[in-house]
Amino acid sequence: MIKALNGMSRRWMRSLSRRVLSPEGTVLYCETLFRLMGYRQSTVMLDLSQVRRVLIIRLDEIGDVVLTTPFLRELRRNLPEAWITLVVKPQVYNLVEFCPYVDEVLTYDWRAKGRWADLRRHGRALRLAWRHLWQRRFDLAILPRWDTDYYHGTFLLYFSGAPWRVGYSETVNERKRRNNKGFDCLLTHPLNDSELKHEVEHNLDAIRYLGGQIQDGQLELWLSAEDESFAERFLTNHGVKPGDLLVGLAPGAGAPKRMWPIDRFAHLGFWVQEAYNARLLVVGGPGEVPLGKDLERALGASVVNAVGRTTLRQTAALLKRCRLFVGNDAGPMHLAAAVGVPVVELSCHPRSGSSWSVNSPLRFGPWGGSHTVLQPSTPRPPCLEECVAKSSHCIWGITVEQVEQAVARQLQCATEAVGPLSPPPPTR
Repeated sequence: MIKALNGMSRRWMRSLSRRVLSPEGTVLYCETLFRLMGYRQSTVMLDLSQVRRVLIIRLDEIGDVVLTTPFLRELRRNLPEAWITLVVKPQVYNLVEFCPYVDEVLTYDWRAKGRWADLRRHGRALRLAWRHLWQRRFDLAILPRWDTDYYHGTFLLYFSGAPWRVGYSETVNERKRRNNKGFDCLLTHPLNDSELKHEVEHNLDAIRYLGGQIQDGQLELWLSAEDESFAERFLTNHGVKPGDLLVGLAPGAGAPKRMWPIDRFAHLGFWVQEAYNARLLVVGGPGEVPLGKDLERALGASVVNAVGRTTLRQTAALLKRCRLFVGNDAGPMHLAAAVGVPVVELSCHPRSGSSWSVNSPLRFGPWGGSHTVLQPSTPRPPCLEECVAKSSHCIWGITVEQVEQAVARQLQCATEAVGPLSPPPPTR
Protein backbone atom coordinates (compact mmCIF):
# COMPACT_ATOMS: atom_id res chain seq x y z
CA MET A 1 0.00 0.00 0.00
CA ILE A 2 2.79 2.42 0.96
CA LYS A 3 4.71 1.52 -2.20
CA ALA A 4 1.62 2.21 -4.31
CA LEU A 5 1.09 5.58 -2.62
CA ASN A 6 4.73 6.49 -3.15
CA GLY A 7 4.41 5.55 -6.83
CA MET A 8 1.28 7.69 -7.18
CA SER A 9 3.04 10.57 -5.42
CA ARG A 10 6.02 10.38 -7.79
CA ARG A 11 3.76 10.29 -10.85
CA TRP A 12 1.77 13.25 -9.54
CA MET A 13 4.98 15.21 -8.89
CA ARG A 14 6.27 14.43 -12.39
CA SER A 15 2.97 15.48 -13.92
CA LEU A 16 2.93 18.71 -11.90
CA SER A 17 6.54 19.39 -12.82
CA ARG A 18 5.81 18.95 -16.52
CA ARG A 19 2.91 21.39 -16.33
CA VAL A 20 4.84 23.99 -14.33
CA LEU A 21 7.97 23.69 -16.50
CA SER A 22 6.07 23.80 -19.80
CA PRO A 23 6.13 27.06 -21.80
CA GLU A 24 2.44 27.60 -21.09
CA GLY A 25 2.90 26.93 -17.35
CA THR A 26 5.89 29.25 -17.22
CA VAL A 27 3.90 32.09 -18.76
CA LEU A 28 0.94 31.38 -16.46
CA TYR A 29 2.87 31.76 -13.21
CA CYS A 30 5.44 34.37 -14.34
CA GLU A 31 3.62 36.90 -16.48
CA THR A 32 1.62 38.47 -13.67
CA LEU A 33 4.78 38.69 -11.56
CA PHE A 34 6.66 40.47 -14.36
CA ARG A 35 3.84 42.93 -14.86
CA LEU A 36 3.73 43.72 -11.15
CA MET A 37 7.49 44.27 -11.23
CA GLY A 38 7.10 46.64 -14.19
CA TYR A 39 8.99 44.48 -16.68
CA ARG A 40 6.31 44.46 -19.38
CA GLN A 41 4.97 47.11 -21.72
CA SER A 42 1.48 47.31 -23.14
CA THR A 43 2.63 47.74 -26.76
CA VAL A 44 3.91 44.90 -28.95
CA MET A 45 5.37 47.25 -31.58
CA LEU A 46 9.14 46.78 -31.73
CA ASP A 47 10.94 50.06 -32.40
CA LEU A 48 14.71 49.72 -32.67
CA SER A 49 15.18 53.42 -31.97
CA GLN A 50 13.76 52.89 -28.47
CA VAL A 51 16.14 50.05 -27.56
CA ARG A 52 18.69 50.97 -24.90
CA ARG A 53 19.55 47.58 -23.38
CA VAL A 54 19.84 44.31 -25.32
CA LEU A 55 20.30 40.71 -24.20
CA ILE A 56 21.76 38.16 -26.65
CA ILE A 57 21.55 34.46 -25.77
CA ARG A 58 23.90 32.09 -27.61
CA LEU A 59 24.32 28.85 -25.64
CA ASP A 60 25.67 26.73 -28.50
CA GLU A 61 28.99 25.15 -29.34
CA ILE A 62 32.24 26.74 -30.55
CA GLY A 63 31.39 26.76 -34.24
CA ASP A 64 27.92 28.25 -33.69
CA VAL A 65 29.40 31.05 -31.61
CA VAL A 66 32.03 31.79 -34.27
CA LEU A 67 29.25 31.99 -36.87
CA THR A 68 27.51 34.55 -34.64
CA THR A 69 30.39 37.04 -34.72
CA PRO A 70 29.01 38.97 -37.75
CA PHE A 71 25.68 39.26 -35.92
CA LEU A 72 27.35 40.81 -32.88
CA ARG A 73 29.27 43.31 -34.97
CA GLU A 74 26.27 44.33 -37.09
CA LEU A 75 24.00 44.62 -34.05
CA ARG A 76 26.47 47.02 -32.47
CA ARG A 77 26.65 48.97 -35.72
CA ASN A 78 22.88 49.41 -35.61
CA LEU A 79 22.79 50.14 -31.86
CA PRO A 80 25.99 52.08 -31.18
CA GLU A 81 24.85 53.47 -27.81
CA ALA A 82 23.00 50.43 -26.41
CA TRP A 83 24.19 48.30 -23.51
CA ILE A 84 24.60 44.77 -24.92
CA THR A 85 24.88 41.67 -22.73
CA LEU A 86 25.85 38.32 -24.23
CA VAL A 87 25.12 35.00 -22.48
CA VAL A 88 27.11 31.92 -23.52
CA LYS A 89 27.92 28.58 -21.98
CA PRO A 90 31.05 28.53 -19.77
CA GLN A 91 33.13 26.49 -22.22
CA VAL A 92 33.12 29.23 -24.87
CA TYR A 93 33.55 32.26 -22.59
CA ASN A 94 37.24 32.46 -23.52
CA LEU A 95 36.29 32.90 -27.18
CA VAL A 96 34.12 36.00 -26.65
CA GLU A 97 35.83 37.47 -23.58
CA PHE A 98 37.34 40.36 -25.55
CA CYS A 99 34.49 40.94 -27.98
CA PRO A 100 34.40 44.73 -28.54
CA TYR A 101 30.75 44.72 -29.57
CA VAL A 102 29.27 43.72 -26.22
CA ASP A 103 29.46 45.39 -22.83
CA GLU A 104 29.50 42.22 -20.75
CA VAL A 105 29.55 38.44 -21.15
CA LEU A 106 27.70 36.18 -18.72
CA THR A 107 27.70 32.38 -18.59
CA TYR A 108 24.86 29.94 -18.12
CA ASP A 109 25.52 26.21 -17.72
CA TRP A 110 22.47 24.48 -19.17
CA ARG A 111 23.86 20.97 -18.80
CA ALA A 112 21.99 18.80 -16.32
CA LYS A 113 21.30 15.10 -16.02
CA GLY A 114 18.94 12.89 -14.10
CA ARG A 115 15.25 12.77 -13.35
CA TRP A 116 14.89 16.46 -12.46
CA ALA A 117 17.24 17.87 -15.11
CA ASP A 118 14.63 20.27 -16.53
CA LEU A 119 13.80 21.52 -13.05
CA ARG A 120 17.48 22.23 -12.33
CA ARG A 121 17.85 24.06 -15.65
CA HIS A 122 14.74 26.07 -14.85
CA GLY A 123 16.16 26.95 -11.44
CA ARG A 124 19.52 27.99 -12.89
CA ALA A 125 17.84 30.20 -15.49
CA LEU A 126 15.71 31.89 -12.84
CA ARG A 127 18.75 32.35 -10.59
CA LEU A 128 20.75 33.96 -13.43
CA ALA A 129 17.81 36.25 -14.23
CA TRP A 130 17.38 37.25 -10.58
CA ARG A 131 21.08 37.88 -9.95
CA HIS A 132 22.10 39.55 -13.21
CA LEU A 133 19.34 40.15 -15.76
CA TRP A 134 16.44 41.79 -13.94
CA GLN A 135 18.60 44.65 -12.71
CA ARG A 136 19.56 45.45 -16.31
CA ARG A 137 15.94 46.19 -17.33
CA PHE A 138 16.45 44.94 -20.88
CA ASP A 139 14.27 46.41 -23.60
CA LEU A 140 15.03 43.64 -26.09
CA ALA A 141 16.20 40.02 -25.83
CA ILE A 142 17.26 38.01 -28.90
CA LEU A 143 17.88 34.28 -29.36
CA PRO A 144 19.34 34.00 -32.89
CA ARG A 145 19.41 30.17 -32.97
CA TRP A 146 17.32 28.99 -35.94
CA ASP A 147 17.17 25.27 -35.14
CA THR A 148 15.87 23.36 -32.12
CA ASP A 149 16.55 24.93 -28.73
CA TYR A 150 18.03 22.12 -26.64
CA TYR A 151 19.62 24.52 -24.17
CA HIS A 152 16.73 26.17 -22.32
CA GLY A 153 17.67 29.38 -24.09
CA THR A 154 14.09 30.39 -24.90
CA PHE A 155 13.14 30.06 -21.22
CA LEU A 156 16.11 32.22 -20.25
CA LEU A 157 14.99 34.73 -22.87
CA TYR A 158 11.56 34.85 -21.22
CA PHE A 159 12.94 35.01 -17.66
CA SER A 160 15.05 38.05 -18.63
CA GLY A 161 11.96 40.22 -18.20
CA ALA A 162 12.50 41.95 -21.56
CA PRO A 163 9.21 43.24 -23.00
CA TRP A 164 10.40 42.49 -26.57
CA ARG A 165 11.63 38.93 -27.12
CA VAL A 166 12.77 37.89 -30.59
CA GLY A 167 13.59 34.36 -31.71
CA TYR A 168 12.86 31.89 -34.48
CA SER A 169 9.42 30.32 -34.33
CA GLU A 170 8.89 26.70 -33.33
CA THR A 171 7.33 26.22 -36.80
CA VAL A 172 10.42 26.95 -38.95
CA ASN A 173 11.29 23.27 -39.33
CA GLU A 174 9.79 19.92 -38.43
CA ARG A 175 12.41 19.00 -35.84
CA LYS A 176 11.87 22.26 -33.97
CA ARG A 177 8.10 21.91 -34.23
CA ARG A 178 8.39 18.52 -32.56
CA ASN A 179 10.96 19.33 -29.86
CA ASN A 180 10.02 22.95 -29.02
CA LYS A 181 6.25 22.67 -28.99
CA GLY A 182 4.70 25.70 -27.31
CA PHE A 183 7.92 27.76 -27.24
CA ASP A 184 6.37 30.54 -29.33
CA CYS A 185 4.35 31.70 -26.33
CA LEU A 186 7.64 32.69 -24.67
CA LEU A 187 8.36 35.12 -27.52
CA THR A 188 6.69 38.39 -28.47
CA HIS A 189 8.13 38.36 -32.00
CA PRO A 190 8.61 34.84 -33.43
CA LEU A 191 10.46 34.87 -36.77
CA ASN A 192 8.74 32.64 -39.32
CA ASP A 193 11.53 32.06 -41.81
CA SER A 194 11.67 28.47 -43.07
CA GLU A 195 14.09 29.16 -45.94
CA LEU A 196 17.23 27.05 -46.16
CA LYS A 197 20.23 29.30 -45.48
CA HIS A 198 23.67 29.26 -43.95
CA GLU A 199 23.52 29.90 -40.21
CA VAL A 200 25.39 33.20 -40.60
CA GLU A 201 22.51 34.45 -42.73
CA HIS A 202 19.90 33.21 -40.26
CA ASN A 203 21.71 35.13 -37.51
CA LEU A 204 21.89 38.32 -39.56
CA ASP A 205 18.24 37.99 -40.58
CA ALA A 206 17.26 38.61 -36.97
CA ILE A 207 18.78 42.10 -37.32
CA ARG A 208 17.07 42.66 -40.66
CA TYR A 209 13.77 41.68 -39.02
CA LEU A 210 14.33 44.42 -36.46
CA GLY A 211 14.74 46.95 -39.26
CA GLY A 212 18.53 47.06 -39.03
CA GLN A 213 20.99 47.25 -41.92
CA ILE A 214 23.78 44.75 -42.65
CA GLN A 215 27.07 46.03 -44.07
CA ASP A 216 29.47 43.14 -43.53
CA GLY A 217 28.99 39.41 -43.03
CA GLN A 218 32.64 38.55 -42.41
CA LEU A 219 33.66 36.38 -39.46
CA GLU A 220 36.12 37.69 -36.91
CA LEU A 221 37.81 36.72 -33.65
CA TRP A 222 39.25 38.84 -30.87
CA LEU A 223 42.72 37.72 -29.79
CA SER A 224 44.87 39.41 -27.19
CA ALA A 225 48.55 40.28 -27.43
CA GLU A 226 49.14 37.48 -24.92
CA ASP A 227 47.44 34.99 -27.24
CA GLU A 228 49.66 36.06 -30.13
CA SER A 229 52.80 35.87 -27.98
CA PHE A 230 51.79 32.42 -26.75
CA ALA A 231 51.46 31.16 -30.33
CA GLU A 232 54.89 32.52 -31.29
CA ARG A 233 56.55 30.95 -28.25
CA PHE A 234 54.73 27.64 -28.65
CA LEU A 235 55.77 27.21 -32.27
CA THR A 236 59.34 28.40 -31.62
CA ASN A 237 59.69 25.95 -28.73
CA HIS A 238 58.65 23.17 -31.12
CA GLY A 239 61.23 24.17 -33.70
CA VAL A 240 58.91 25.87 -36.19
CA LYS A 241 60.81 28.57 -38.08
CA PRO A 242 59.26 31.67 -39.74
CA GLY A 243 59.70 30.24 -43.25
CA ASP A 244 58.25 26.80 -42.51
CA LEU A 245 55.07 25.71 -44.21
CA LEU A 246 52.67 24.92 -41.37
CA VAL A 247 49.52 22.86 -41.99
CA GLY A 248 46.85 22.56 -39.30
CA LEU A 249 45.04 19.28 -38.65
CA ALA A 250 42.02 18.74 -36.39
CA PRO A 251 41.06 15.05 -36.16
CA GLY A 252 38.34 15.49 -33.50
CA ALA A 253 34.66 16.44 -33.62
CA GLY A 254 31.67 16.73 -31.33
CA ALA A 255 30.17 13.48 -32.62
CA PRO A 256 32.10 10.32 -33.61
CA LYS A 257 30.23 10.06 -36.94
CA ARG A 258 31.83 13.37 -37.98
CA MET A 259 35.38 12.08 -37.47
CA TRP A 260 37.44 10.99 -40.47
CA PRO A 261 39.42 7.86 -39.45
CA ILE A 262 42.61 8.73 -37.59
CA ASP A 263 44.73 6.40 -39.72
CA ARG A 264 43.68 8.39 -42.79
CA PHE A 265 44.79 11.59 -41.10
CA ALA A 266 48.12 9.85 -40.53
CA HIS A 267 48.40 8.84 -44.21
CA LEU A 268 47.54 12.40 -45.22
CA GLY A 269 50.14 13.75 -42.82
CA PHE A 270 52.87 11.53 -44.28
CA TRP A 271 52.01 12.77 -47.76
CA VAL A 272 52.00 16.45 -46.76
CA GLN A 273 55.38 16.00 -45.07
CA GLU A 274 56.94 14.32 -48.11
CA ALA A 275 55.31 16.45 -50.81
CA TYR A 276 55.74 19.85 -49.18
CA ASN A 277 58.29 19.37 -46.40
CA ALA A 278 55.57 20.76 -44.13
CA ARG A 279 55.28 20.94 -40.38
CA LEU A 280 52.00 19.69 -38.95
CA LEU A 281 50.07 21.46 -36.19
CA VAL A 282 47.45 19.25 -34.51
CA VAL A 283 44.73 21.04 -32.52
CA GLY A 284 41.73 19.92 -30.48
CA GLY A 285 40.06 20.02 -27.10
CA PRO A 286 40.89 18.22 -23.84
CA GLY A 287 38.70 15.23 -24.74
CA GLU A 288 40.69 14.65 -27.94
CA VAL A 289 44.14 14.25 -26.36
CA PRO A 290 44.44 10.56 -27.43
CA LEU A 291 43.93 11.59 -31.08
CA GLY A 292 46.77 14.10 -30.85
CA LYS A 293 49.05 11.49 -29.31
CA ASP A 294 48.15 8.97 -32.03
CA LEU A 295 49.17 11.40 -34.76
CA GLU A 296 52.30 12.42 -32.88
CA ARG A 297 53.38 8.78 -32.60
CA ALA A 298 52.53 8.05 -36.22
CA LEU A 299 54.10 11.12 -37.83
CA GLY A 300 57.10 11.76 -35.62
CA ALA A 301 58.97 14.90 -34.67
CA SER A 302 57.49 17.12 -37.38
CA VAL A 303 54.18 17.18 -35.48
CA VAL A 304 53.41 20.09 -33.18
CA ASN A 305 50.83 18.57 -30.85
CA ALA A 306 48.68 21.28 -29.25
CA VAL A 307 45.65 19.10 -28.49
CA GLY A 308 44.26 19.85 -25.04
CA ARG A 309 47.04 22.33 -24.30
CA THR A 310 45.54 25.61 -25.44
CA THR A 311 42.57 27.87 -24.85
CA LEU A 312 40.19 28.61 -27.72
CA ARG A 313 41.85 31.94 -28.45
CA GLN A 314 45.32 30.38 -28.29
CA THR A 315 44.16 27.71 -30.73
CA ALA A 316 42.95 30.44 -33.09
CA ALA A 317 46.29 32.27 -32.74
CA LEU A 318 48.15 29.08 -33.68
CA LEU A 319 45.86 28.40 -36.65
CA LYS A 320 46.39 31.97 -37.83
CA ARG A 321 50.00 31.02 -38.54
CA CYS A 322 49.07 28.06 -40.78
CA ARG A 323 49.09 28.08 -44.57
CA LEU A 324 46.19 25.57 -44.65
CA PHE A 325 43.77 23.80 -42.32
CA VAL A 326 42.33 20.29 -42.77
CA GLY A 327 39.70 19.01 -40.38
CA ASN A 328 36.26 17.66 -39.65
CA ASP A 329 33.03 19.59 -39.21
CA ALA A 330 33.92 20.98 -35.79
CA GLY A 331 34.88 24.13 -33.91
CA PRO A 332 38.54 24.35 -35.07
CA MET A 333 37.36 24.43 -38.70
CA HIS A 334 35.33 27.57 -38.00
CA LEU A 335 38.20 29.08 -35.98
CA ALA A 336 40.51 28.60 -38.96
CA ALA A 337 38.00 30.17 -41.35
CA ALA A 338 37.51 33.11 -38.99
CA VAL A 339 41.24 33.95 -38.95
CA GLY A 340 41.44 33.75 -42.74
CA VAL A 341 43.16 30.40 -43.23
CA PRO A 342 42.16 28.33 -46.29
CA VAL A 343 40.10 25.33 -45.17
CA VAL A 344 39.57 21.77 -46.37
CA GLU A 345 36.54 20.45 -44.49
CA LEU A 346 35.83 16.72 -44.24
CA SER A 347 32.06 16.38 -43.86
CA CYS A 348 30.18 13.22 -42.92
CA HIS A 349 27.08 14.50 -44.73
CA PRO A 350 26.53 12.80 -48.13
CA ARG A 351 26.18 15.05 -51.17
CA SER A 352 22.91 13.26 -51.95
CA GLY A 353 21.59 13.80 -48.42
CA SER A 354 19.08 16.31 -47.07
CA SER A 355 20.22 19.93 -47.14
CA TRP A 356 18.22 20.49 -43.92
CA SER A 357 20.47 18.21 -41.85
CA VAL A 358 22.37 19.73 -38.94
CA ASN A 359 25.48 18.29 -40.61
CA SER A 360 24.83 19.91 -43.98
CA PRO A 361 27.67 22.17 -45.20
CA LEU A 362 25.02 24.36 -46.81
CA ARG A 363 24.04 25.34 -43.28
CA PHE A 364 27.26 24.96 -41.30
CA GLY A 365 30.11 24.87 -43.80
CA PRO A 366 33.11 27.25 -43.78
CA TRP A 367 31.97 30.85 -44.18
CA GLY A 368 33.95 33.16 -46.40
CA GLY A 369 37.53 32.82 -47.54
CA SER A 370 39.05 30.05 -49.61
CA HIS A 371 37.70 26.61 -48.77
CA THR A 372 36.93 23.16 -50.11
CA VAL A 373 34.27 20.89 -48.64
CA LEU A 374 34.67 17.16 -49.24
CA GLN A 375 31.66 14.88 -48.74
CA PRO A 376 30.86 11.22 -49.42
CA SER A 377 28.88 11.02 -52.66
CA THR A 378 26.20 8.76 -51.15
CA PRO A 379 25.36 7.47 -47.66
CA ARG A 380 26.46 4.04 -46.53
CA PRO A 381 23.56 1.70 -45.66
CA PRO A 382 21.49 1.86 -43.56
CA CYS A 383 21.80 5.68 -43.61
CA LEU A 384 19.51 7.51 -46.05
CA GLU A 385 19.08 11.31 -45.84
CA GLU A 386 22.00 11.84 -43.46
CA CYS A 387 24.51 9.87 -41.44
CA VAL A 388 22.80 8.55 -38.32
CA ALA A 389 25.58 6.24 -37.10
CA LYS A 390 27.05 6.38 -33.61
CA SER A 391 30.60 6.06 -34.95
CA SER A 392 32.64 7.00 -38.02
CA HIS A 393 30.56 5.68 -40.90
CA CYS A 394 29.48 7.64 -44.01
CA ILE A 395 32.58 9.82 -43.78
CA TRP A 396 34.60 6.77 -44.84
CA GLY A 397 33.42 7.64 -48.35
CA ILE A 398 36.06 10.40 -48.44
CA THR A 399 39.34 8.91 -49.63
CA VAL A 400 42.87 9.99 -48.77
CA GLU A 401 43.48 10.68 -52.45
CA GLN A 402 40.55 13.11 -52.59
CA VAL A 403 41.90 15.01 -49.61
CA GLU A 404 45.42 15.10 -51.07
CA GLN A 405 44.05 16.62 -54.29
CA ALA A 406 42.09 19.24 -52.34
CA VAL A 407 45.15 20.09 -50.24
CA ALA A 408 47.29 20.45 -53.36
CA ARG A 409 44.76 22.80 -54.96
CA GLN A 410 44.41 24.94 -51.86
CA LEU A 411 48.16 25.18 -51.30
CA GLN A 412 48.68 26.13 -54.93
CA CYS A 413 46.05 28.86 -54.65
CA ALA A 414 47.54 30.09 -51.38
CA THR A 415 51.01 30.27 -52.89
CA GLU A 416 49.75 32.20 -55.92
CA ALA A 417 47.78 34.58 -53.69
CA VAL A 418 50.26 35.32 -50.90
CA GLY A 419 53.59 33.97 -52.06
CA PRO A 420 56.11 32.70 -49.51
CA LEU A 421 54.91 32.33 -45.94
CA SER A 422 54.99 35.63 -44.12
CA PRO A 423 54.27 36.63 -40.52
CA PRO A 424 50.55 36.87 -39.73
CA PRO A 425 48.94 40.34 -39.75
CA PRO A 426 48.61 42.13 -36.40
CA THR A 427 45.52 41.51 -34.29
CA ARG A 428 42.75 44.04 -34.74
